[in-house]
Amino acid sequence: MSKQVAPKPISRKAAKPKILLVDDNEQLRTAMGCVLEESKFEVTIAANVTEALQLIASKPFDVLLTDLHMPEAGDGFTVVSAMRHTNPKAVTLVFTGYPALHEAAEAILLQADEVLLKPMATPALIAVIQEQLRKREARPPTHIERVASILERDAKVTIQDWLDRVDLESELTRVPLSRQQRTGHLPRLLEELVHRLRVPRALGTKQVSEAAVAHGKIRESQGYSIPMIVEESRILQVSIFDTLQKNLSSVNFSLLLGDVMTIADECDSQLKQSLSSFMEQAAGVAA
Repeated sequence: MSKQVAPKPISRKAAKPKILLVDDNEQLRTAMGCVLEESKFEVTIAANVTEALQLIASKPFDVLLTDLHMPEAGDGFTVVSAMRHTNPKAVTLVFTGYPALHEAAEAILLQADEVLLKPMATPALIAVIQEQLRKREARPPTHIERVASILERDAKVTIQDWLDRVDLESELTRVPLSRQQRTGHLPRLLEELVHRLRVPRALGTKQVSEAAVAHGKIRESQGYSIPMIVEESRILQVSIFDTLQKNLSSVNFSLLLGDVMTIADECDSQLKQSLSSFMEQAAGVAA
């Protein structure tokens, strides 16, 4: 009786790691793309941030290799944040030609896996990519948040930071107020700001802030001056950005610039309305 021979397993080649290479320098893109392909990677090239974002949204990648500084809108941070949001397990590597930034890489590494200094020898680059690919399975998941979510979650932290800063300003503390009287307007102002971030409108668009209007009237009755209200608003922006600074590891960098502009616009709009109601209240009392 003849023995049955088990069929040989079909040999399957391991899939090539997929790399998205982003750089505005055409010569560098072409040369690096060829080198990476010769090293058994599948390479997709993007010449700018817009192209990179479209590719990230349309297909999965194992590795992102991007220049940090690009002349058009956005930069390497934007691309890294988008990749982290869409493909959390992808290795993210950032190139910079500035040694000073390479030395100050701690903040950049909150988003990217590694910062590489241009120019970099090909063997060293390949070694970094392969090492990061080995590490990625053990990497903890990245939690990316919108600015609105961070400010909503940490509203109490922001208000406490604001109060601590105000307590150091003799110009403001010369008017004796309870904590509630001092901070009572802030929860509503922050709620309005969070709503503006979630439901964006064009910068400069006028919309009534009931909280800001009420704040101006109350501050006039409490004996504040216009410079004091301006100082309060300045400190609020400082406290808001301090909250974001403490959450840099989870901030969605791809939307950060627009959100920062919205914060500044909304705070300035609220300040203007507070000052208008303050002056109207003062004029009414004088009459």
